[in-house]
Amino acid sequence: MEKREELWGHPKGLYILFFTEMWERFSYYGMRAILVLFLISTVTGDNPGFGWEKTEALYLYGWYTALVYIMSIAGGWVADKYWGQKRTVLIGGILLCFGHGILAVEALWAFYAGLGLIILGVGGLKPNISTMVGGLYAPGDDRRDKGFTIFYIGINLGAFLSALVVGYVGETIGWHYGFGLSGIGMLLGQAVFMAGQKFLSGVGEATKDLTPAEMEAKKKPLTSIEIDRVKVMLISFVLIIIFWGAFEQAGGLMNIYTAEKTDLSLGFTIPILDLDAVPASWFQSVNALFIILLGVPIAGFWYNWKQKNKESSSLFKMAIGIIIMGLGFLFMSAASLQFEAEGQSAMYWLVLAYLFHTVGELCASPVALSYITKLAPLKYASIMMGAYFAATGVGNKVAGMVGEWSQSAGELQIFTGIAIFCTIIGFFVIALLKPLKRLAHGAEDRQAIDPAEQEGYEIAEADKL
Repeated sequence: MEKREELWGHPKGLYILFFTEMWERFSYYGMRAILVLFLISTVTGDNPGFGWEKTEALYLYGWYTALVYIMSIAGGWVADKYWGQKRTVLIGGILLCFGHGILAVEALWAFYAGLGLIILGVGGLKPNISTMVGGLYAPGDDRRDKGFTIFYIGINLGAFLSALVVGYVGETIGWHYGFGLSGIGMLLGQAVFMAGQKFLSGVGEATKDLTPAEMEAKKKPLTSIEIDRVKVMLISFVLIIIFWGAFEQAGGLMNIYTAEKTDLSLGFTIPILDLDAVPASWFQSVNALFIILLGVPIAGFWYNWKQKNKESSSLFKMAIGIIIMGLGFLFMSAASLQFEAEGQSAMYWLVLAYLFHTVGELCASPVALSYITKLAPLKYASIMMGAYFAATGVGNKVAGMVGEWSQSAGELQIFTGIAIFCTIIGFFVIALLKPLKRLAHGAEDRQAIDPAEQEGYEIAEADKL
């Protein structure tokens, strides 16, 4: 693998992908922060919305966020088969620029057309830019997990800024101005990616640009080792669905709960913004802020944990993440009890819930991204990353369905049920950890394994060193 220019101990290409994804997530999460609120806003008044029922809004939210990620399968397939990851990211970014721009138009046709283009654009960009991050590092490079954590911080820096800026503009000035501002963010991300191509040389190229060894690996059938790894990946996808099915209540059910049942008054006025209450959409930035603050410390904790020869496999981290994230919903249960007793609940319950959700996410999500790049056979690298994001999409759809169900089952019951279910699943995975790790055949420690045992994927990678 060619020596790359480095900055702060990582390839410079990582920071190009960091800022590209930061602005792409600014556009996506900014739009997501106001989507449901826009849909349920009345059709009259100073800032009219569509006036939908909450169940209708959550239904569309579930399908939209699901399709955004499910389309990653097609994006990964196109990259593997025809365009390569780099070109697919470029085209996906162009579609996103048009999609977010069209949403700024106040018309029903523009709303649905914009959503459609965003779905296609994210499907092309999201799985392939993540695969490109993995391609910056050689097999067995201990910096890979840290690199994905840095990349993940970029994602959440964009999400943090967007919820504050787009949320404020959307709620106080106009929903469509907020959508338009998201589009400007995507244009900036596209400009960064196009300007930084020299730092991404040899990463994510089309099939015709691959080395002879990589071309040969793509022709080979999967080995028994690779088949076992695909099996454990499919199991990890189930965990991903469960995790995001719970976590993504943030943009739907918890967003509505914040707007309707939380005391958002500040007790004072913010002079510049003329606000005496916190916009509900601002709470969409809390998770991102905690990730920015806690991302490096938690990555450092797991690194030191591993150095002490304690259990630190990706599946273990994912299980711990699910448990911690699930426990965060107990704070929402407490908020629901306070609402039933007093007619409003305090903001600190939301902050505590998002804190636990964030710690759980940092244990599970960036590790899962890295895990896929370690397990996936070379010829299916992008499509497997696409399958990962498709599992995320299914989780988003599950989140929408749970949110709809809450309108009849009750929020207290839903929040408590999520906490219990996630805790059980997490401990179940920990109990089965040894047989699951055997299926990975040492993929997380390739440097200690004879390359001859790692047919296909590893042979091609070894030839690039």
